[in-house]
Amino acid sequence: MGAWDLLLAGLVILLGLCGVLLPGVPGSWLVWAGVLWWALKDPRPLAWAVLVGATVVLLLSRAVRWALPARRKRRDEAMRRLTAYAGAGAVLGFVLVPVLGAIPGFMGGIYLAERLRLGRHGEAMASLRTAMRQGGADLLTELFACLLITGAWLGAVLAG
Repeated sequence: MGAWDLLLAGLVILLGLCGVLLPGVPGSWLVWAGVLWWALKDPRPLAWAVLVGATVVLLLSRAVRWALPARRKRRDEAMRRLTAYAGAGAVLGFVLVPVLGAIPGFMGGIYLAERLRLGRHGEAMASLRTAMRQGGADLLTELFACLLITGAWLGAVLAG
């Protein structure tokens, strides 16, 4: 596989990760499409194993999201800021504490955004609970699945 093909597959996966945080963008399917493209261009057993794993993880995340209670999601400026902080926290947590760090990083990002906005610990914690009930768990599920797929892809690419 050429360097340009690998770079383009990585950019599609990165676009998908960003798309998870944006409403109306099918981020998880973009991540899967990037892995599919990579597997088709580099037909090795490891590439196909990553593709099958990515498919299973995405289907499981869809099942978990379907099982979560439906919540009304508001999309105003405050929610976009929370989403940005939560996404940055999840990515940072995923890198600092591999894999499982995404969950506390996501929640820590929301807490930080609300602590900066409200100024008090108690109010920020109450806002964190409200945000997680109003769609945060749904977003965390999808983002975590995409981070797992991205990590597997990156590991396979670096492995050779």
